[in-house]
Amino acid sequence: MNTNSEPYQLTLKEYKKTFDSLYTLLCLFANKYLSDIEASKDIVQVVFIKIWEDNIEFRSEENIKSYLYTSVKNKSLDYIKSKRVTSTEKLSSLKMEDMETEPFYLREVVVLETYSIVEKAIKTLPNKCAQIIRLSINNFTNPEIATKLGISLNTVKAQKKIAYKKLKPILKDYFILIAFVSI
Repeated sequence: MNTNSEPYQLTLKEYKKTFDSLYTLLCLFANKYLSDIEASKDIVQVVFIKIWEDNIEFRSEENIKSYLYTSVKNKSLDYIKSKRVTSTEKLSSLKMEDMETEPFYLREVVVLETYSIVEKAIKTLPNKCAQIIRLSINNFTNPEIATKLGISLNTVKAQKKIAYKKLKPILKDYFILIAFVSI
């Protein structure tokens, strides 16, 4: 990845890496606007195709992310507006106005970026710990996790303790961000 401030186009390898690392997050982001995962996937693909076909120049990796989030937001809003005209299911103008605001956009970006950070940390855990933590994040209780995974309640508690011990140093720099998103 280019680290100086000279504009550059993504190589095929960088393009693929960017696509692989951001595609799912961008689909989830678009889905916050559209509530239609298939349309969200289409929009994200259109944005990635545009970058490649137009040889868009970027200055940094953060510049690429910013461009992608903004493009997906704009394409999603365009889609809503065009579909809204022909749809019987019209969004309230109040909800549409909210989705067009900077705070809505920033909140959704922060939530997805935080999710990405937490998920990356969870992937460092042993498989059973990771499963248990994901279920816990999704509001499963310890007894529910034990039942779902066919393990004892004590195993759930022990695995959570291991997971927290391993996640704490990895996520310590992101505590405020995670706490903010959890509110």
